Amino acid sequence: MSQSLNTLREQRGSTDLKLTQPSASQTPSHDQRVIGLTGGIGMGKTTVSDYLASAYQLTILDADLYAREAVGPDSDVFQEIVERYGVGILLANGDLDRRRLGKIIFSSSAERLWLEQRIHPYVRDRMESQLQALPAEAYPTVVLVVPLLFEARMTDLVTEVWVIQCASVQQVERLLERDAKTSPEGDRLSLEQVQARINSQMAIEKKVACAHVVLDNSSTLDDLLSQVDRAIAGTRQTPQADASPPASRQASPGKSGLLQP
Repeated sequence: MSQSLNTLREQRGSTDLKLTQPSASQTPSHDQRVIGLTGGIGMGKTTVSDYLASAYQLTILDADLYAREAVGPDSDVFQEIVERYGVGILLANGDLDRRRLGKIIFSSSAERLWLEQRIHPYVRDRMESQLQALPAEAYPTVVLVVPLLFEARMTDLVTEVWVIQCASVQQVERLLERDAKTSPEGDRLSLEQVQARINSQMAIEKKVACAHVVLDNSSTLDDLLSQVDRAIAGTRQTPQADASPPASRQASPGKSGLLQP
């Protein structure tokens, strides 16, 4: 899957956190279907979410966009990052050098945890506020794309969990290919660095075990999107307009998240 649909995604994570159980005050409205789309880095979340947006006109809430907001130049987290790592963590234009920051936090679980503790609360607050602004009557189905849905304990925000998976060798190949397209020669990720990013997240087998829907992205694009069609049709609570799939199906190349290459 190497063509292009276009949108965003992919992130990093920490592992072995207990899953959040919904409380009465946190549980989403039963009248609204809130899909939590997650999976391993490089497994195809962007392709699926872009397809859901274009084919079914669903509203997509992207955790990576909110993570980027959390470290914007005017944010407290941005200032904390500069204080912790120095001005060398900035690009010439003053923006955060996310690639350099990624190399730091993926080489140290302590540094990754430090950053996640500052970003995750912001992301959760943004997700909650956006959901509250989308009434079920007008938005019967909403998709939350959260790479660290389990790790960041956000499962209580959704009514069902979709996990996308692929073979591990495909995951590594896709990440190396993506990095080669976006990184200057001489500063590309090694196989070991790619594996470190994969290992920073909860094992895909554990995510699959907790999923309501499992999407297998090991075959063709048409096969993947056919699975999405079946998943949407199988449990959708309220029909939505223009639900027929588009005639042309192209895979999104995926976009790196806050701490990805």
